Amino acid sequence: MTLIDTHCHLDGYLSRGELPGVLERARAAGLESMIAVGTGPEDWALYRGLSAKHAGMVRYSAGLHPCHVDEGWKGALATLESFWGASAHRPLPVALGECGLDRFHLPKDSDEAARVFGWQQEAFRYQLEIAGRLKCPLIIHSRNAFTDTVKLIDESGVDWKRVVFHCFSEGAAEVAELVKRGGRASFTGILTYRNAPAVRDAARAQGLDRFMVETDAPYLAPMPHRGKTNEPAWVRHVAEYAAAEVFGVTLESLAATTTRNAREFFGIG
Repeated sequence: MTLIDTHCHLDGYLSRGELPGVLERARAAGLESMIAVGTGPEDWALYRGLSAKHAGMVRYSAGLHPCHVDEGWKGALATLESFWGASAHRPLPVALGECGLDRFHLPKDSDEAARVFGWQQEAFRYQLEIAGRLKCPLIIHSRNAFTDTVKLIDESGVDWKRVVFHCFSEGAAEVAELVKRGGRASFTGILTYRNAPAVRDAARAQGLDRFMVETDAPYLAPMPHRGKTNEPAWVRHVAEYAAAEVFGVTLESLAATTTRNAREFFGIG
């Protein structure tokens, strides 16, 4: 049995000297791979280096997180597309992202919030253009901005079959909007939280045949570790809960399906 954590952040573990233990525990939990998701220029090359050093176990993406967008977003994105270029250092990213829109963390002042959200939209459109040219998988961050995010993706002409809304926290109606377009959602430890019945409904509505698991580590630790620093090994708890409580299948069956889905979506062997 193997699992793939399709979304985590490893820079904090690396800076604290904790990454070797994190990787060891991930292997012991049955992970064959994890995707270290880039949020800005400061971690793209870092994750590329980790992906080269830990080939197969660590893969990576590159993108500008909406909460990292400011008036200098064009400069921040100046080198993004070069990570896929003919002369780019290997390995290449497995996806562009995470990118998208986030209303939750906007400034409290309404004028400043409008200005920041405008920058987010511009930076998102720019990254959608790049993804369209590259025809690569696209990892979406959307928080309190589902309708706006879907609208911009629709307008971009990006192939929805290559789009995943990570850390999905909406309900069945919203996931249906993704599925009818050909997109999908992936699910974190939120799935295991008592106060998240809508998220479980969304997972069921999407179906096991499109289901992928992630941790978003170091955030959102699943039960029974809620409140602690999350890590990729704990994606197994998400899988165990989804198998038993959401889909009513064996862990082995769910693991096989989610691993296949992740390999096919991200194009990884």
